Amino acid sequence: MRHILDIDDLATPELVEILAIGRLPVGEVDQVLAGKGAACYFAKPSARTRNSTEMAVVQLGGHPVYITDVEVGIDERETAEDVTRTLGCFHDVICARVFEHSVLERMAALNVVPIVNLLSDGAHPLQAIADVFTILDEFGAGDDPAQPLAGRVVTYVGDANNVARSLGLAVGKLGAEFRIASPSGYQFDPVDLDRLAASSVVPVVSDRAADVVPGSDVIYADTWTSMGQEDEHAQRLRDFEGFQVTEELVAEAGERSVFMHCLPAHRGEEATDGALDGQQSRIWVQAAHRLTSARSVLAWLLANQANDGA
Repeated sequence: MRHILDIDDLATPELVEILAIGRLPVGEVDQVLAGKGAACYFAKPSARTRNSTEMAVVQLGGHPVYITDVEVGIDERETAEDVTRTLGCFHDVICARVFEHSVLERMAALNVVPIVNLLSDGAHPLQAIADVFTILDEFGAGDDPAQPLAGRVVTYVGDANNVARSLGLAVGKLGAEFRIASPSGYQFDPVDLDRLAASSVVPVVSDRAADVVPGSDVIYADTWTSMGQEDEHAQRLRDFEGFQVTEELVAEAGERSVFMHCLPAHRGEEATDGALDGQQSRIWVQAAHRLTSARSVLAWLLANQANDGA
């Protein structure tokens, strides 16, 4: 049974297959969830993830059921394992947005139904795939169908977090150069770098944005303080001084460069209004592609599940 907990659960040709599904008109995508249910479990609230996942399930012919800890209480009312077995009685896929990545690993280990990571503290694969769709919209695919981002440079400025890891894996697998600028204490650790290297991704790492932004096709930012880190907010503001993405920083990359942000944005912190709302911003294209990403991943995953069971 296949699960998608992060980008490196996919071989590069499989990631390319998912991108191909995303290029199909909605009406031409197989109705892999026709008459079936999809459990959409959210341990934390969401705007883009909930809306895109539920609409993707509908577009694939299925019925999404939104579930929070009020209903299931993972590891309080019931273990993650028992919740997974329960949901597997009614649904053909579980899409889950959690805090600890280990919860997803425990759910997937049961092999009851496919598990899709909507976000965890370790990874954000559907966001990374939406980002790839956005980059392809802007620049097109290269000459090598197996490496559609070959020759592109994607530079992430900020915390080397779950979004950065998944983004690096996705764009790196598809041939792009991945750069990242983070302050000391917020950079990839050796385990992260080994994971990236296992997918043949060797990022260019710096502690100064000015060193890596010039020549970039994409400048990418994420919030410095994620959900669950609110107590660290004041310290993070101090630690990330000098890493704000401004219109001037985007301009240093070049006229053809674009600015991306996975949202929600803390305006005036990791990015200025000018960067977020400027002509080079593509943040709302990214947001729209969250639906493309969810639909493509679910269509690919469940089609492969059906083929494996045939």
